[in-house]
Amino acid sequence: MYRVWNFVTNYSLLLIAGAIIALIWANIDAESYHHFVEFVIWDHAPIGHLHDGHRTLTLHYLVNDVLMAFFFAIAAKEVWEAVILENGSLRGRKAATPLVATLGGMIGPISVYLGMAYLVWPDTYAAVANGWAIPTATDIAFSYLIGRMVFGAGHPAVRFLLLLAIADDAAGLIILAIFYPTGELAPEWLLLSLAAAVTVFVLCNWLPRRRDAGNQDRPHSTWMASTLSVWPYLLAGAVSWYGFQQAGIHPALGLLPIVPTLPHADRAFGIFSEAEQYLSDLLNKAEHMLKHPVEVILFFFGLLNAGVEFNAIGDATWLVLAGLIIGKPIGIFIFGWVAAYPMKLGLPKGMRSIDLVVIGCVAAIGFTVSLFVASVAFPGGPVQDAAKMGALFSFGAAAISIVVGLLTRVEKQNA
Repeated sequence: MYRVWNFVTNYSLLLIAGAIIALIWANIDAESYHHFVEFVIWDHAPIGHLHDGHRTLTLHYLVNDVLMAFFFAIAAKEVWEAVILENGSLRGRKAATPLVATLGGMIGPISVYLGMAYLVWPDTYAAVANGWAIPTATDIAFSYLIGRMVFGAGHPAVRFLLLLAIADDAAGLIILAIFYPTGELAPEWLLLSLAAAVTVFVLCNWLPRRRDAGNQDRPHSTWMASTLSVWPYLLAGAVSWYGFQQAGIHPALGLLPIVPTLPHADRAFGIFSEAEQYLSDLLNKAEHMLKHPVEVILFFFGLLNAGVEFNAIGDATWLVLAGLIIGKPIGIFIFGWVAAYPMKLGLPKGMRSIDLVVIGCVAAIGFTVSLFVASVAFPGGPVQDAAKMGALFSFGAAAISIVVGLLTRVEKQNA
């Protein structure tokens, strides 16, 4: 049984609290809020924003570029299990239609965002064009929660939505890495990240298993897991993170090469499953260790990124919102329908074509990842603030989803 409410309370309520505090603070005293966000922790630091030829570690950089790496590591863990495990949700024919629909859920928002920017606000097109990826995001926790409210826990559309959201996260990580560099690209530094991943995999994963071949007691693997635990992987993660920073790729993605190197179970119950906590492999153990720290990190992420003055609403606000609320449902419906019928991949039993529209409305809740992409797509200023406001307004997709579900006569299935 999926325990979505536990997941939402674990990973999202503190995020919402931080965002609400930030909104109130920024609209009461914007100067003190922005001073807090850009508080300098360490000038002339080895990591941080480049400033006058040296790096400065600010509170904003610490949260967005360093600590958010743990959040993306958890997301990457779910994607990795969905792809690599034999019963992974993104393997085989059952994932084909959701994967094609995911493509539509990205092309649709991009087309609406750029199309409206070019046709409606051509004078500001150059200023807002780089935000095209903001409306491609889907907030997995909130979309899943609303999906259950609209369809009921037992409806096949909920599983379809979950697969789509996981695939969306995977695509979002790739987009961040490729299209949003943090500086001048120096790809040779990625060799450092690769070396860290290969080294920790060989020494702490492959070699102990090889030495334990034929021995059911697995003494070397057990010693490695119980004594050294996740610490070699954290060290490798720090090295990989530094490689990403020096390579000019957003360092919040720096732990991604390390996630696949951790020993993992041969099955997974899913991101919202209560049974997931009983898996004792090192990959799940690492996720459990990160759970509470990531809750706090998300609070500070909301606090440091959602502080937008209401007068910041502008062209980018409506472009992000339109990309999500118009582009997502249209893209998911068209591509999902093409996959199901012309491509003959089919829909899950008990799911109607019109349910794809409702799923698209639910997936339009961007929030967390949309906020993150907005913070890297634009430099600090009016355009970034306007785009962030669009990400915050995407919560309105929840109400739209409920209304559309009623209009299309969705029959709830609670078992």
